[in-house]
Amino acid sequence: MGHRIAVALVVVFAAVGVFADEQGKAPKAQWRSLFDGKSLAGWKTTEFGAHGQPVIENGLLVIPAGDPLSGVTREKDDVPHANYEIELEAQRVEGHDFFLALTFPVNDSHASLILGGWSGGVCGISSIDGMDASENSTSSFRKFESGKWYKVRVRVLKDRIEAWLEGEQIVDADIEGKKIGVRIEVSPSKPFGIATYTTRGAYRNIRFRELSGEELKNAQGDRAQDKGFNPDKAAEKK
Repeated sequence: MGHRIAVALVVVFAAVGVFADEQGKAPKAQWRSLFDGKSLAGWKTTEFGAHGQPVIENGLLVIPAGDPLSGVTREKDDVPHANYEIELEAQRVEGHDFFLALTFPVNDSHASLILGGWSGGVCGISSIDGMDASENSTSSFRKFESGKWYKVRVRVLKDRIEAWLEGEQIVDADIEGKKIGVRIEVSPSKPFGIATYTTRGAYRNIRFRELSGEELKNAQGDRAQDKGFNPDKAAEKK
């Protein structure tokens, strides 16, 4: 009997400890959807000129190939300008150039994440200090398959832009003191938009969330360590 009581008490205390630990964690901000899978509510066709008309097909947002650009843009400036994340899934349906130019706010400016540009494989941020995704330090090359879904995540901090493709980080750009902008031909995508270049693309699960205070604190700590600065030691010296 005594053994059973001891075991029961261990289980209870363990459960209480887990509950307290969970209660102590700061909750992550909730994701907010930007696409309902049924309509273009909240979006408008991007006026590039010689563009195709986006449509909804089987719950997907589909952007047809333009001559050369087609896309959609948010009707309102309803995405944060710093300290937030974007997620979506994108697919190159047909074509051989970028199937995703995701334009998003960065502080008082905007930038674009390019996937599959410059004839099919270049990825990166356009633009940093006037250099586009094919020229700056974020540039990389990936092979993309038509008809395959790719999960994309972008994180925008006040001094940094990060991006992941299928869980692999492909952009980690320190933008402190740098000029951020978009290529002039993509300007109609601002404040938040998706565009393609002579390519048909499909999209789903488009959403964003603001970062929590705990996440921002952790991000700042990671960057401080990258730069060889220890905030704890600095606090001790004060």
